[in-house]
Amino acid sequence: MKVALLYNVRHIYPDPNDPRSHKEADFDDRETIDAIVENLKVLGHDVLPIEANEEAYQILYENKNSIDIAFNYSLGINSKDRTAIFPAIFDLLKIPYTGSGVLTNALILNKAKAKDVMKSHGIPVLPHHLFKNGDDVKAELKFPLIVKPIAQGSSAGITNDSVVENESELRRQINFINSTFGDYALVETFIQGREFSVPMLGNPPEILPIIESDHSKLPKGYRKLDSMEVKWVFEEQSEENNLICPAKLDSIENKIKNIAIKVWDALGIKDLCRIDIRCDQNGKPFVLEVNSPPGLIPPEVSKTSYFPFSAKVAGIAYPQLLQKIIDTAQKRYQ
Repeated sequence: MKVALLYNVRHIYPDPNDPRSHKEADFDDRETIDAIVENLKVLGHDVLPIEANEEAYQILYENKNSIDIAFNYSLGINSKDRTAIFPAIFDLLKIPYTGSGVLTNALILNKAKAKDVMKSHGIPVLPHHLFKNGDDVKAELKFPLIVKPIAQGSSAGITNDSVVENESELRRQINFINSTFGDYALVETFIQGREFSVPMLGNPPEILPIIESDHSKLPKGYRKLDSMEVKWVFEEQSEENNLICPAKLDSIENKIKNIAIKVWDALGIKDLCRIDIRCDQNGKPFVLEVNSPPGLIPPEVSKTSYFPFSAKVAGIAYPQLLQKIIDTAQKRYQ
C-alpha cells in the first residue's frame, strides 16, 4: 500500500525547566519518525512521510490519487483546534485515514469541552474551572488543586509545580500556563488514588492490557502524578520501572472498562485512543483526559511509550500494531 505518514517534529527535548520545550512536547523526535517509517516499510508498504506543516496540503493534493491511506500521527499547528486540521484535509481530498474525525479530534484536544460532553453522558469527571489570568481567581476552590493547559498532551505544562496548595501558588501556576501557551489554564481537584492508562484499538474497540503508573516507585521529591519530570526524565532516562502492565485491577476492572467504552462512544472515537483514569482516595475512578492519537514511539526508541508497551504485553509486536491500526481504519472505508 501507499501509506502517507503525517507527523510533527519537535526541536527541543521536553524539559520541565524549559518552557519553550513545553510547546512541542506533543511532537516527536526525528528518531521516532524515522523508526515508524522503517517499521511501516518492514510491513511492505510504500511510505510517504509528510511533516504536518503549511506545505503538507500541497503534497497531499499532488499525491491524493496514489495514497491508499494516511496514517494520521499529526497534531497540527497554528490553531487551537490543531488536531482537527489534517482530518479535515483528508476528508476534503477524499483520502482514507487512521484515527478519529474532525469533530472528535477537536473536542478531545480541548480538555474542558471534552469533560463537559463526558459529564453530560454520565461519565465521572472532576469539576473544573478555567482561568485566563491568575488575577481572575475568585471561585471557592478547595486545595490541593492541579493546574494544566487546556489543550496539550504528553504532560506538557504539567510539572512538580502544577499541584498547588494555596491561592498564591494557584495564581503563579495559572499565569505560567497562560504565558507559556497563550490559552486558558484548567484547574481541578488533585486526587491522589491509583492511576491507569487504558489503550483501546478497533471498531468496536478492544481494550488492550491496562497500565498502572505505580507512583510509590517515584524518586523522593517527585509529585505523585504523570508530570514531565516523570514521563520524560524518570520513565525515559531511568533504569527503574514504575509501570505495571497488566494492572492488578480486581473488583475495579469492570468499572474502568465500562467507563472507557462510554468515553469512546460519547466522543465518537475511531480506531484507537488511550484514556487516562485516576481514582480518588475512596477508589472512585474519574476520567482525566483522552489521548488521540496516542503516543506510538517504537520500542527501539522508547521502552515506556504506553500504547506500544501495552500492545507488547498483549503479544502484538510493533510492526503488527501499526498494521492493525491501518486494517481497522480500512474496514471503516469498505
